[in-house]
Amino acid sequence: MKRFLGKLFFYFVLFVFVLFMRLNNYPLTLTLGIALTVSLIGYMILFVYPLVLEKRVERVEDFLLSQKHKPGIYIHYVLANRLDDEAKTTMDKLMRKYKHSKALATYKAAYGLYCKDMAAIGEAVSHIRYPDYRKYYETVLLLEEGKSAQAQEHLQSIKKRWMRSALLAEMERRAGDIEAAVKHASEAVDASRGAQRYLLQREYERTLPQAVERVS
Repeated sequence: MKRFLGKLFFYFVLFVFVLFMRLNNYPLTLTLGIALTVSLIGYMILFVYPLVLEKRVERVEDFLLSQKHKPGIYIHYVLANRLDDEAKTTMDKLMRKYKHSKALATYKAAYGLYCKDMAAIGEAVSHIRYPDYRKYYETVLLLEEGKSAQAQEHLQSIKKRWMRSALLAEMERRAGDIEAAVKHASEAVDASRGAQRYLLQREYERTLPQAVERVS
């Protein structure tokens, strides 16, 4: 409700501003230019920041809950909170929305990991557009196949710090070194932002709660 009221207020102020400029005979190009700039700033604050840059997970959660009508965003909430029925429903919506395999690949891989369905990840991974995400899921598959040395080598080429740390945390957890796993998990959370930070923190709250306690 707060987010809706915030949007309503923003658009009302923008409308009043544009009306004021037109009534006072400001050039149309200037009015449109300022309105577009302000709209872009508003979009960044209301949408991009909580999705990509926000560190406070409660703010991210409020944002994700407000996006139920957008399956590509809401999927983060249902996966993070392990809402099985909603996760399946949301994936079905994404399948209907996106017809191209590359548009769906990352979602399929994420859902495959959620369901522990390595075959689904294997089918999706070659279609993932972004190199770091593709390498991330390839490393997950190597870990599942028990190829720890190859997985370790593979993750070195991943640029995103949270991905490397999350994979290292999983490697150490499987090896039984919980202290090292906690260290890397806390590094992964600390290095992430927005929806990804929310996903990691919720996961580690269940599996490695000490890691969440260490995050500043």
